[in-house]
Amino acid sequence: MASVYFWLVIFSIIMNKLATSTVVDGDNHREEWVVRIQGGPQVASLLALQSGYRHLGPVLGFVDTYIWLKDGNGAQKKRGGVWSTKPLNSSSKIIWADQQKTIERHKRGYVPLSSFDSEKPLIREKRLEVDQYHLNSIKEDDKDWQEFWQEDPQDSRLMFNDELWDQEWYLQDTRSNKALPKLDLNVLSLYRLGVTGRGVRIAVLDDGLEYTHDDLRNNYDPDISYDVNEADDDPLPRYELSGVNGHGTRCAGEIAMEANNRKCGVGIAFEASIGGIKLLDGLVNDRVEGEALGYKPELVDIYTASWGPADDGKSLEAPGRLASEALERGIAMGRGGRGSIYVWASGNGGLRSDDCGCDGYVGSIYTIAVGSASQTGRFPWYGESCPATLATTYSSGAYHDQMIATTDLRNTCTTGHTGTSASAPLAAGILALALQVNKDLTWRDVQHLIVWTSEYNPLRENPGWFRNSAGLWFNSRFGFGLMNAHALVSASYNWTTVPDKTICKVEFAKAIDKELAYGNTRRLRFETQNECRSEGNEITFLEHVEIEVSLEYSLRGALQMYLTAPSGTRVQILKPRKLDDSTAGFEKWKFMSVASWGEDPRGSWFLDILDEIGPKENNGTIETFTLVLHGTRKMPEYRKNGPRIYNQDYNRMRNIDEDQSSTFKKKLGLLMQETNDIYEKDWLEFL
Repeated sequence: MASVYFWLVIFSIIMNKLATSTVVDGDNHREEWVVRIQGGPQVASLLALQSGYRHLGPVLGFVDTYIWLKDGNGAQKKRGGVWSTKPLNSSSKIIWADQQKTIERHKRGYVPLSSFDSEKPLIREKRLEVDQYHLNSIKEDDKDWQEFWQEDPQDSRLMFNDELWDQEWYLQDTRSNKALPKLDLNVLSLYRLGVTGRGVRIAVLDDGLEYTHDDLRNNYDPDISYDVNEADDDPLPRYELSGVNGHGTRCAGEIAMEANNRKCGVGIAFEASIGGIKLLDGLVNDRVEGEALGYKPELVDIYTASWGPADDGKSLEAPGRLASEALERGIAMGRGGRGSIYVWASGNGGLRSDDCGCDGYVGSIYTIAVGSASQTGRFPWYGESCPATLATTYSSGAYHDQMIATTDLRNTCTTGHTGTSASAPLAAGILALALQVNKDLTWRDVQHLIVWTSEYNPLRENPGWFRNSAGLWFNSRFGFGLMNAHALVSASYNWTTVPDKTICKVEFAKAIDKELAYGNTRRLRFETQNECRSEGNEITFLEHVEIEVSLEYSLRGALQMYLTAPSGTRVQILKPRKLDDSTAGFEKWKFMSVASWGEDPRGSWFLDILDEIGPKENNGTIETFTLVLHGTRKMPEYRKNGPRIYNQDYNRMRNIDEDQSSTFKKKLGLLMQETNDIYEKDWLEFL
C-alpha cells in the first residue's frame, strides 16, 4: 500500500510539473481553485489527483494553501478515459476551497476631464518660478510678504540639477500670491538634515516597474520585486500597448527618482529603495492580490497601491479571503512584528458620484487612505470623499493646474501624472522619511503620527471641516489634512509607541419594525457605556470605527447613512450614488470612519438610514448591524500634553526651520551622520 501511495505521489508531481505553465499561459478557459489543506504539499498533491484536479503548487506566501486547476469542460482528462472531479468538501483534509473569479481593478491615474460635461471652469492661477517681476509687484507696505520672499541663502531652486526639479511645485514653495495656500509638503529642511529615505524599502503594487530607467536603476531593489502575473522575479512592464503599462513606473518615480543626475526629477524619498510587484498586467483574482499584498513582508517596509475596484459609482467590492489575510498578516508580522504599512489611493470617481466608503480597500483599518488636493488647495473634480480618508497630499486639479513630475516608460519623463494615483506615492515617500529616522514605528504609530501632524490650514477654505471633541480638525474630503513631512518626522524622532489596541463590538438587537422605505428615516442605537468598560475591551481613546451593515433594499444607490458618536461628531458614511441601481443591498459590508479619532467612545451611538432620492416605491428590510470600535484604554503618550495646537500662521511660512528647535535639528543631524557613516563603512567593505 505504501508503494502505491509513493507512486501516486510521484505521478502527481510529474503531472503538476507538466501543468505548471497553465498558471501563466493566459488560458481563459481554466477554472482555478485555491484550496487550504491539512497535511502538507504531498497530501495536497495526492488529494488533487484523487479529486480530478491538477495541483499547481502553493500560493506564494500562504501556509498550507494551494492552487488547483480544473479544465473548462468540468473534468480532468486522461488517456483512455476521464477522471470526474469530486466535490471539494469530500475530504476532511480540505479546510476550505474558493473558486477564483476574475475581478476588475482600475488604476487611479489620469481621468479625461473632457468626458464630463458637468465640470465647470474654476479660476486657476498658475504657479510660476519666483522672479523679480513678482517681487516688484508686491505692495511696498506689505513688509511681511517682502520678508517672506527675501532671497534664501539656501535657495531651493539650486538644491538639485534635475531637469524637472523646478516643476516639482509640491516639494518647494513656489507661490506667487500670498493669498494662496502653502504648497509644499515640507521636505526641504529634512533633505538638509540628511533625511532622504535611505535604508527604507518601498514596493509599488501595480502594472510593472521599468527598473532600467536612468532615474530609477540605482535605487531599484530586486529583492522586493516580483511579477505575480507571470510568476517570475522580473517586474518589467510589457511594451506592446503604448503607454498602458507605465502607471507603476510613474508612481515609483514620485518616490525614488535619483537626485542630482540631471534626469527627470527628484523623488520625495530619493535615496529609498524601490521595488515593483506586478499584478495589474493580466487576469486579477483574489489569489493574485493576496500574493502581491503579502509579498515578502519581512523585507518590505511600505506597500503603495494606486488602484482598486472601478470608480464607476456603482461597484461595491472589498478584499477577498486571501487579500484580507495578507493585510492582516502584514500588520501582525511585517517589519519584524511592527507591521507593514499599506498606503492606498482613495479613488477618482467624484464626477460619477462615487463614494470611497464603497471601496473595501480604502475602508480597511489596515490601509492609509490618501486623497488629493489641487495646486490652489481645492478638492479636485475627480476626488471621492468618505470618513475613511486619513490624509491628503497633492495632485492636479483642472485646466491650468500643474500635475506631478515623474519617470515614464522608455527612459522618458513626464509632467502629466495625476489623479489620486499621484497622491498615494507622495504619502508613501513621506512615511519613508519617518522610518529612516525611527524604524521602531508600528503601523498604528504611523497612523497616529499622520493624524497628529497633518495640516488643515492650507485646505481650510474648502467646505466640510469640523473639529471633533478631541480637538482634531477633520474633513471627509481630506481626512485630517495635508501631510506635513517635517512635522511628522520631527514627532517620530522621540515617539513613544502607542498603547496596545483593544476592540469593542456592540450588536444591534433585531428591531420590531424592520421596514425601510423612501421618505422615512430609521435610527438605530448602539449603547457602549457598559459594553466598552469591561476588561479586555475597554476603550477610552478611539481610533477606527467600523459599522457592519446587512440590509435589503430595492435601489441601493438611493440610500444614505449618517453615524453620530456620543460626543456629537456626525459623519456621512454613505452618500447617494445615482449610478448604483443594484437591488442587492448590503451583506456584512463594513463602513469605516476615522472622524472620531481620539474621542471617548462610551455612550450612545446612532446610525441614521434614509432615502431622499426615490422613487417613492423604494423599500427594504433591516437585518443585522454591528458597531466595532478600535482604540486604547490608556492615553497615548503624545496626548498627555493636551489637545493639538494648530499653527494658524502655517500658510504664511516659507521656511519651516524658523519654528523648529535647534535641539531637534542638532540631534537629528547627529543621527543622520551616524546613519551615513554606517552606509559609508558598508560601501567601503563592499569595495
